[in-house]
Amino acid sequence: MSACENPNVDQDALMTRRQKFDGKTKICVKCKENTGNIVIRYAVYCKSCFFPLIQTRFRKSLEPSINVIPDGSRRKGLKAAGSLVIAFSGGTSSTAMLDLVAKTYFAQRTGDTEERRGGKEHPRNLDRGVWKGKPVVCFVEVCGAFDDQRDRTDEIKAVVGSYPGTPFEFIPLRLEDAFNPLWWKQVTGDLSTSALSLGLDMRNEDLQLNQSTSEPSPLVALRRYLASLPTQTALYNAIHILTRVLLLHTAASRKASHLILGTSLTSLSVNLISGIAQGAGFSVAEEAKEEWKSQRGASVRVVRPLREVGMKECAIWDWWCGLHIVGRSRKFIQGGGRSAIGALTRDFIFGLESDFPATVSTVARTCAKLTPKEGSDGICVLCERPAQHGVQAWKSRISIRSYDQASSSITGNTRPPHLTETEIANLTLTSQDVSALTPSLTPRLCYACHTTLTSRSSRGTVHSGQSPGNIPIPTWVHAALQPTVGNEDSSDDDEDAEITQSTKLSQMEMKAQIVDFLLDEQ
Repeated sequence: MSACENPNVDQDALMTRRQKFDGKTKICVKCKENTGNIVIRYAVYCKSCFFPLIQTRFRKSLEPSINVIPDGSRRKGLKAAGSLVIAFSGGTSSTAMLDLVAKTYFAQRTGDTEERRGGKEHPRNLDRGVWKGKPVVCFVEVCGAFDDQRDRTDEIKAVVGSYPGTPFEFIPLRLEDAFNPLWWKQVTGDLSTSALSLGLDMRNEDLQLNQSTSEPSPLVALRRYLASLPTQTALYNAIHILTRVLLLHTAASRKASHLILGTSLTSLSVNLISGIAQGAGFSVAEEAKEEWKSQRGASVRVVRPLREVGMKECAIWDWWCGLHIVGRSRKFIQGGGRSAIGALTRDFIFGLESDFPATVSTVARTCAKLTPKEGSDGICVLCERPAQHGVQAWKSRISIRSYDQASSSITGNTRPPHLTETEIANLTLTSQDVSALTPSLTPRLCYACHTTLTSRSSRGTVHSGQSPGNIPIPTWVHAALQPTVGNEDSSDDDEDAEITQSTKLSQMEMKAQIVDFLLDEQ
């Protein structure tokens, strides 16, 4: 059973388990002839009707977004603007998605076609050349993030190559490629990140960027980045972000118009609730449907064609089709630990799907209706999703993150200090002062990413030890910051350029500012 409240306090909070079906009939609700083999949301289906049902839901979710201008439910004239990239993890849902894509759009056209029915199933109406070029299957190996995890690249390659005619091109990636300048140069042609010269100071919430003297290997850089994360939840979230952006830039390098992910209805609900709990509510719409644009103007449409198919249906499809499931890293599935937000959300949604299947669909449909109230303030340099306007200023007003911050607001010993509006208007810094200022990553992050990097937990960090002050940053973050950091020296041509700086006042200084408005004590 599942509960929305604490049953130990409120006895009425426990919800009674609902029957999977009424029990009056076991006949398939589709054909009304065969005995049912599976129950999907309280409805019984036979094996013969199950396959057309899943294929219909799959195509209904994917095909309206194939054309450059989406045309709703119409299916005529499917023609994408670029190629197709399929994100494949080896899990249950992505295995079913790869099989559906292969059988629906890239099945061999040779052989006996006399048994085909007319209409949409007639050979002349079969989809040919929907996407340009050969479809690509992209796999990101995450074993570098954990100790004692096996490399599954060869197994994944065998699964991709098992389809007749080998319609797919296989591109393996590794999670540490996010810190590899050679990979960045390969997908973008950018030579500016050949040496990553910036390091991140994660010892305070300013997230200051310093000049890095060391150039660790990509694997060492990945380990240092993950080891510096403050909580169990942050580890899983960081891996998810790195994997997603790796896939996006790879798709853009292949001139792909579509990137499809094997996210089932169950996983989508988990991601939505987990993301909202971690502060990513502003980008909740991008979790279901996303139009991503790279720094160089390439556009990729991210689609989740299994968002109407539950994880149980995906597992049944794999079983009845005899598909080999490679599986995923158990540590990655657990979401960084049983106490992490992702793991807790997953257990809750899985319980709902077992006892109340219709509620999982309700979660996804309700979240799809949410829209942000405020406008976007650019793109986050880490997750490359829209960032909420003024979120950092709002966060600084409502929260005190440490005792040092609280005491500094009283004593005035802060760096950098806050000035009044009059002092700001009279403040002028020369180019030498500008170059002495340390740039900060915080203004370029969304609320969720900033919280991921700076959140605190009383249970300790994922890895023991203090967070070092010179953490490697992903290559796309370095590329996005390089114009800003590099342009600091461009002010030499205008030494009279003015910039503003804020400082925090002590109690005595604040009292001095309003002394004319205070009443004398009697």
